[in-house]
Amino acid sequence: MGKRIGFLALITNLVFILNIGVSNACTNFLISKGATVDGSTMITYAADSHVLYGELYYQPAADHPAGAMRDIYEWDTGKFLGQIDEVPHTYSVVGNMNEFQVAIGETTYGGRSELASQPGAIMDYGSLIYIALQRAKSAREAIKVMTGLVEQYGYYSLGESFSIADPNEVWILELIGKGEGEKGAVWVALRVPDGYISGHANQARITTFDLNDPKNCIYSKDVISFAREKGWFDGRNKDFSFSDVYAPVDFGGARFCDARVWAGFNKVTKGMDRYIKYAEGVVEHGGENNFPSNRLPLWVKPDKKLSVKDVIGLMRGHFEGTPLDMTKDIGAGPFKLPYRWRGLTWKVDSVEYCNERAVSTQQTGFSFVAQCRNWLPAPIGGILWFGVDDTYSTCYAPMYCGITKIPECFAVGNGDMLTYSETSAFWTFNFVSNLSYLRYNSMIVDVQKVQAGLENKFIDFTQVIDQAAKTLYNEESPQKARQFLTEYSVNTANNMTKRWKLLGQYLLVKYMDGNIKREKDGKFERTEYGMAPGPEQPGYPEWWYRAIVKSTGDHFKVKGNAH
Repeated sequence: MGKRIGFLALITNLVFILNIGVSNACTNFLISKGATVDGSTMITYAADSHVLYGELYYQPAADHPAGAMRDIYEWDTGKFLGQIDEVPHTYSVVGNMNEFQVAIGETTYGGRSELASQPGAIMDYGSLIYIALQRAKSAREAIKVMTGLVEQYGYYSLGESFSIADPNEVWILELIGKGEGEKGAVWVALRVPDGYISGHANQARITTFDLNDPKNCIYSKDVISFAREKGWFDGRNKDFSFSDVYAPVDFGGARFCDARVWAGFNKVTKGMDRYIKYAEGVVEHGGENNFPSNRLPLWVKPDKKLSVKDVIGLMRGHFEGTPLDMTKDIGAGPFKLPYRWRGLTWKVDSVEYCNERAVSTQQTGFSFVAQCRNWLPAPIGGILWFGVDDTYSTCYAPMYCGITKIPECFAVGNGDMLTYSETSAFWTFNFVSNLSYLRYNSMIVDVQKVQAGLENKFIDFTQVIDQAAKTLYNEESPQKARQFLTEYSVNTANNMTKRWKLLGQYLLVKYMDGNIKREKDGKFERTEYGMAPGPEQPGYPEWWYRAIVKSTGDHFKVKGNAH
């Protein structure tokens, strides 16, 4: 996610040193229909930002009079950028999926600093996403809309990777502006091969591409010639690498960004051990153009086909079981907390060190798994599995793409980043996650029990809900089907949030004051007189006590009584 163009003079150096967004960084996985158990396509998205409030956007379908104009506001800041011509009809959009099951996600990679600013441009990356969703019936059409808008109105943001899906295809589009000298952008879009999965996480991922395969590869006519004019590439066309020319990978791009993609691939594909050094930030170069030689592949074939539950699992992790495991070093503390409070890098005695940047992170505003299914009518086929806050401890509720109302718990305006709301899912989930950070290895087990119970129920109910909606769609009317799906989605999300509020109360009671209340048969134990018995007091693990002694010597040593 987002960049603050107004502050480019201050932050450009940081952006390109780390090759990630200033305060935000997101993770996407792209799943082709041949890689899923049911033949659906899926994309994922985590909108990770310390200032983004988690809510579910909604735009109803609408007709517009001739000559109508659309105001463009930068998604990250709300800054007014200009106006564009409106189209006669726009489609309804729920979050990042429209009524035709087109879904779009993104991550920002930054790219060459020379291309970071384009005077007069008004199309920021967020506007591209939400306008394309209102105007496109397929992934290919969305690519055409997005690149056409940039060509006509200029590109206002930094380099961006987009995930674009419809019920049949999944595409990755990478785009970067042309800088101050020329309006528009250069770009490449590749279709994820059937049976494969891809991913991107704030590092440009497309390297070389087939110049003569329009079925699977689309690109701007000047994507290579523009680089030649700038003096950035002088090799053969077939050797041109989009990422290595426009957004070269460095330590930060590998360790903070591509490592997240590697972690997801590693969960579903054997043989990813060969890329461990790259994930740790070691980028090797070679060949005629001296491009990186050990980069992570753009896509891999999973060892088995993936379910929606498996894909949700890709969005959850802190490198567990790998050399980057965030639960293992002393920074995790005595309770194996896999989070490190920002900044991302820090210094000791003028030596710079880093925290890991995992897929799951504390500052997520919202995330989703968009599932597109071509065997159902479009308003029924698309499900946005939507959650707020930390992906590891959130719960994904099914928001069908044909709904016409947003649940109160996800509604825009129900609280904000500085305003607490009792009925807001964002604040409810943050209460639970932030409480669990205090004694993480114990509390997360309780959280995951409730999480799994709800998500498994939602997944199990899907086929029944689909069939009921399909019957209404065919035998009564599409409107009746949409009404049914709206009621189901709204009730599901609001009830989920109520259940999560009870979970927060339970955790507070159970773990108050560093103790752990005793339980039996799913209830807190009481003495025969109705009182709470003495709680468990597990203290700290031995290795933590040894670390204290090592750092403090005899300061806490119990000494004998003086005589």
